[in-house]
Amino acid sequence: MSGTFIGMPAFPEAAREAVGNRTLRRNLRHATHTIRAKRAKAVAEVSDWAALREAGRQIKDHTLRHLDRYLVQLEESVTAAGGTVHWAADAVEANRIVAELVKATGESEVVKVKSMATQEIGLNEALEAEGIRAYETDLAELIVQLGKDRPSHILVPAIHRNRGEIRDIFRSEMGAWGRPAPEGLTDTPAELAEAARLHLREKFLRARVGISGANFMVAETGTLVVVESEGNGRMCLTLPETLISVVGIEKLVPTWRDLEVFLQTLPRSSTAERMNPYTSMWTGTTDAETADGPRTFHLVLLDNGRTDTLADQVGRQALRCIRCSACLNVCPVYERAGGHAYGSVYPGPIGAILSPQLRGTQSEIDASLPYASSLCGACYEVCPVAIDIPEVLVHLRERVVQGGPVTRAGNKVVLKPAKGHAAERAAMRAARWAFGHPGALRTGQRIASRSRRFHPRTLPGPGRAWSASRDLPPVPAEPFRDWWQRTHVTGRGAGAGSAGDQASGHDQGDGK
Repeated sequence: MSGTFIGMPAFPEAAREAVGNRTLRRNLRHATHTIRAKRAKAVAEVSDWAALREAGRQIKDHTLRHLDRYLVQLEESVTAAGGTVHWAADAVEANRIVAELVKATGESEVVKVKSMATQEIGLNEALEAEGIRAYETDLAELIVQLGKDRPSHILVPAIHRNRGEIRDIFRSEMGAWGRPAPEGLTDTPAELAEAARLHLREKFLRARVGISGANFMVAETGTLVVVESEGNGRMCLTLPETLISVVGIEKLVPTWRDLEVFLQTLPRSSTAERMNPYTSMWTGTTDAETADGPRTFHLVLLDNGRTDTLADQVGRQALRCIRCSACLNVCPVYERAGGHAYGSVYPGPIGAILSPQLRGTQSEIDASLPYASSLCGACYEVCPVAIDIPEVLVHLRERVVQGGPVTRAGNKVVLKPAKGHAAERAAMRAARWAFGHPGALRTGQRIASRSRRFHPRTLPGPGRAWSASRDLPPVPAEPFRDWWQRTHVTGRGAGAGSAGDQASGHDQGDGK
């Protein structure tokens, strides 16, 4: 299986295959239910969780509104601390910058901290093309890399693998990447962790270049922050002489005081811990030979579609995401389809709104992602920064129907009309007209009720695709307007008017 998502089919096709994999569904169900239960318990301990959630939302929205100013401040702060800042407009530019920086050191291998930004741009593959080997050091990312697999979860990239599968991967693949797995390796967690520890130790000790992302960047000091649970990230951040961090421009917070909010909400939402076991922070470089930290530090600020996303007043809230993965663990669609079906390094509900905005909706997979949801709203309820994912999903569905690409006219986002979906657009226009004319709507409802016995069980023509997997709701024997008129209005005196007209605030007639 390829390590990239290039050429993935649309979500319905990929999900259909995944749902048929009983082992995958069993692995996902066990893992997501365990994590969600622990998260709920950890969040319940905090009496002011709602206030923290609202504070996180406001901090993120404020930062995004003034992103240009805070990015300039960050660059000045990083430079003053001895680091070098690079700006990358897209994945190609970011990969080129990193490859050139690694080559300048004379090294041909790097160790990596778990980083979704580098996965997003396909950095490992780009470095391999330049003769540079990148070693993943996060346990789950190591499993994915050794298995020639793709990540399927934000927090636990190998969530689709069980212990037996991991043991087999270690036995067969570790030797080709370095120290082989111990003889007689079993599938007990302690033995698997020890095998990974021994395999990675030699890489940590000889590495001269480390590559990371960052969970947060603090504009006022130029400090970068990585939170993790294993300690492998800290080894990559402190031992190599050169550190290169590739970070999305939205990972910014203005001050240390702002950071305090997210260091409370992120661990409880992701790993269900009160705080992460390892919270690593670094500012610039260190000069002393015996001090921890890099002597050369490069920060690559990645756009790659984020500026276009920021221009969308509804969709921009996806940039609040702090990558906690809470939305994945409560999503009924993700639990059954798994992460690979989303065709992106960002799976689940957040991936369904983030990937189409970063990559556009021109491809088959990206055009299908906004529909990879039941709109149940569970993702919004658990989001620590209050991203209204269902609202953005509906907004992106509108974009897909109307053509996908967006253009900007001043401060407004203008959807480009599409050639297809003519039947759906016509149906929506007819519905808009009917709802805007109460008299016509009332007549249509009465006709529908009286002819209900003749209604088909499935829709004809283009509607067949919709009703093939859904039951058409039965038409009631009596319209709501008539029922209300009969039970609540009749006998109250002249001038009461019809129930529908009172409820809608319209006068009799066409509502004018």
